[in-house]
Amino acid sequence: MKRPLILITNDDGIEARGIHSLVDAVRPLGDIVVVAPDGPRSAQSSAITVNTHLRFWKHLEKDGLQMYRCNGTPCDCVKLALYTILDRQPDLILAGINHGTNSAINVLYSGTMGAVFEGCTEGIPAIGFSLDSHDPRADFSEAVRYAVRITEKVLKEGLPKDICLNVNIPLGEQLKGMRVCRQCYGRWNERFVCRQDPGGNNYYWLTGEFINLEPDAVDTDQYAMDHGYVAIVPCQVDFTHYPTVQQLSHWNEEIK
Repeated sequence: MKRPLILITNDDGIEARGIHSLVDAVRPLGDIVVVAPDGPRSAQSSAITVNTHLRFWKHLEKDGLQMYRCNGTPCDCVKLALYTILDRQPDLILAGINHGTNSAINVLYSGTMGAVFEGCTEGIPAIGFSLDSHDPRADFSEAVRYAVRITEKVLKEGLPKDICLNVNIPLGEQLKGMRVCRQCYGRWNERFVCRQDPGGNNYYWLTGEFINLEPDAVDTDQYAMDHGYVAIVPCQVDFTHYPTVQQLSHWNEEIK
């Protein structure tokens, strides 16, 4: 019997510590193919490259592991892997481990989750892992421990059709466990810092802070992480809000 084939990507680039920690941790679970950007591609969401060429190069190969670097986005990496690089469909797609959380509304902007959603649209079980630390030297030991357990669970049991997982892991040496929960309702209070280049021309740098609009809710990913738990949010690629379809159905006759 063939070992499971696991495709891994990220948005921090192929040299990031997070993806190497994940690869090392899940190698016993199957054959691993990594297709990752050749540099940081954070906040790319589901962006794809359509106005320039895409390329990929063999980065490393050894027993049960192949690694490729690509000049595109995380979503590009998944598409190239599925339609150009791999000789069979992977049993599972993993993205991460991301340097920084993708909880709450961050799921919309995340290149990590963009790759996960791409896998989900192809009918492949997919999981995004993120650690709540932007430190390039962060300790991923607890993160990979939970990543392996969740990966094993999905390989064994699968996921519902058109559902993927957004897993966010708080930074800590001894976490309390896991919580399957919902996405926190919040938004970014964004600011653009204005600076000048040497020629005296203005340029802008995005900054800001996340505002939790329901800090007392105990069933959200943000609450779980704040209290030392790994947060698992099941996500879907169908953005339709079905109750509103029915609610607005009278428009069909009223607007001609």
